[in-house]
Amino acid sequence: MASVINLIRERFARVQPLPAETHHYQSPPDEPAYRLHLRMQKDGSGILIVNAATVLHLNPTAAEYAYHMLKGTPPEEAAKQIARRYRVSKALALQDFVDFRDRVQTMIHTPDLDPTAFLDFERVAPHSQALTAPLRLDCALTYRLPHGADTSAAPTKRVERELTTEEWQTIMNKAWAVGIPHVVFTGGEPTLRDDLPTLITHAEKNGQVCGLLSDGLKMADKKYLQTLLQTGLDHLLFTLQPDEKESWKALETIMPEDLFTTVHLTVTPQNVKKGREILERLAKLEVKSLSLSASNASLKDDLAGLRQRAAELGLSVKFDLPVPYSADNPVAHETAEDSVIDGAGKAWLYVEPDGDVLPTQGEADKILGNFLRDPWEQIHNQ
Repeated sequence: MASVINLIRERFARVQPLPAETHHYQSPPDEPAYRLHLRMQKDGSGILIVNAATVLHLNPTAAEYAYHMLKGTPPEEAAKQIARRYRVSKALALQDFVDFRDRVQTMIHTPDLDPTAFLDFERVAPHSQALTAPLRLDCALTYRLPHGADTSAAPTKRVERELTTEEWQTIMNKAWAVGIPHVVFTGGEPTLRDDLPTLITHAEKNGQVCGLLSDGLKMADKKYLQTLLQTGLDHLLFTLQPDEKESWKALETIMPEDLFTTVHLTVTPQNVKKGREILERLAKLEVKSLSLSASNASLKDDLAGLRQRAAELGLSVKFDLPVPYSADNPVAHETAEDSVIDGAGKAWLYVEPDGDVLPTQGEADKILGNFLRDPWEQIHNQ
């Protein structure tokens, strides 16, 4: 009798979710480069992040499909485990697993594919879902700018201290431990830090996608550029200075390399009349990704016209990227003047040179804590 009762209990017992952990997969050398991060939630649901760009919110079953996909579990074995846990037929579990795997692979290997229109994934409004941790950490390594740079464009200097290499590595480790898969090094000018290659290497070792926001001038030195590439830099947001020959020279050096590069252009009253010419020059350099902003709201119509021209030239305009200075954020003119950019403090956080955490750059009156000194729960629950 007891065995029958135990059988009934086992049959109707609630399925226990997989442990709440973050899993990472990087494609092997013989495949096109891509990265997957899977964040398993406590309730069994999951978030699958493809190349730090596309975010899929998964129900518990789909999260387990993603888990087995990242772990390289053979389809038959994955189906067997899923069928046992969810009490469905092995044939159905196998069919669903293969279908999920194939849809994700199609999305990985097909640029600019809309997952909703082509792959039947449900669309979720950006930043509408509660997250246990942000998806990106913007790390301001320094306030310093290169000699001769326009100081009026410098970020507000609110702290004096710069963290050491070891302290930044500790922050990256803490970020990885809570499931933040993507770090971007910014400033000031982050290439002024001699330890930048060391920090990129550490992010690569953790399994984090690593980006850099830079004026790119130091990367005109091919040896330095190769050092960054070999340490594991994944993508670059290049802040173009369209009136400077050195800026174009650096971009010409960078573009032939195997590095995903987005060019950021701030439209100003001084360069707006040359805007179309600048975009055409970028297209000739085979730039594919563009971030646009305006120095003031009076240029809003010009900005819209340049976005249209960019589309005609095959330049994909990107949003939600960190840009050098908060006043020039590429989505600032699409939000209320006094509002915080949607996603700030939720999808990403900004860390000052001393470790203080802000929702985004420029929100100095909203310090959430210090990444080195304060527990993650205290920072995240502000």
